[in-house]
Amino acid sequence: MRLEPTNTKSTDSDIICYVALGSNMGDSRAYMQKAIDDLKSNDNIHDVNVSNFYSSKPHGPQDQPDYMNAAVSFTTGLEAEALLDLLQKIENDNDRVREGVVRWGARTLDLDLLLYSDKTINTKRLTVPHPRICERAFVLFPLRDLMGGIAISNLQINETTSILDCINALPPEELENIKELCEEAS
Repeated sequence: MRLEPTNTKSTDSDIICYVALGSNMGDSRAYMQKAIDDLKSNDNIHDVNVSNFYSSKPHGPQDQPDYMNAAVSFTTGLEAEALLDLLQKIENDNDRVREGVVRWGARTLDLDLLLYSDKTINTKRLTVPHPRICERAFVLFPLRDLMGGIAISNLQINETTSILDCINALPPEELENIKELCEEAS
C-alpha cells in the first residue's frame, strides 16, 4: 500500500479530499493510473496518497465486467465545484462517455468526490459527503486504507460513524463481492 505523499506543496489553507476511482472498460489499470498521475501532476493537488486496488462486482446492470476500484486522498486549495470540474475533465480525458449510457453502466473511468474536508455540500451538481459511502464496499475498503477508522458524516442516518462501523454494517453479499488485488498503485 502506498501512503507516502507526493507533490508536497500544501499550504495551511488546503482542504483534505478523498476521491473514489473506478473502471471496468478497456485497460482499467491504465485508466486509473493515468487519473492518479494526472492528479499528482496538477499544480492544485498536493500530498497525494493512493489506496490498494480492489476488484468488485458492478452495482446496477450485472451484464458488465467487474470493476477495479481504489481511492486517493490529497490536499487542494480548489473550491469543491472547481475540483469537481477537474475530476470530470480527467474522466473525459480518459475516454469517459456520459451521453446515452445506462446509469451505473460500464465506464472507462469514474471519479467520485467522497469527502471535502468535513464540509457538507448539497448543490445541484454536487453532494458531499457522497450519499452512498456507507453502502458500498468498493468505496469503504479503499477509504479504510487511507483513513483507518476515522469517523465520517453519514448522510443516510444523519450522524457521524466510522469507516469500520460502515464496513461491519454491510450485508454479507456486499462483502463477498470485493477482493483486494495484489498489485499496488504507484
